[in-house]
Amino acid sequence: MAEEKVKGPASYFPSIEKNYGHPVEHWFKVIAAQGDKKHMELVNHLKSAHQIGHGHANALVAYHLAKTKKA
Repeated sequence: MAEEKVKGPASYFPSIEKNYGHPVEHWFKVIAAQGDKKHMELVNHLKSAHQIGHGHANALVAYHLAKTKKA
């Protein structure tokens, strides 16, 4: 059976880990430490404080917020 291709925000995770030197779990902790901020506030924090590109920051925040809303 062929392996199913990862879609959505998680498809960025290998590139994020390679480019920024931390597992995505590290970035989820960084996001969680920001408290109850809005999506774009979190994206802007990752971009300004950690020099993460917009697409990667957006993918991390979208995935994190989707998972925390399900919990």
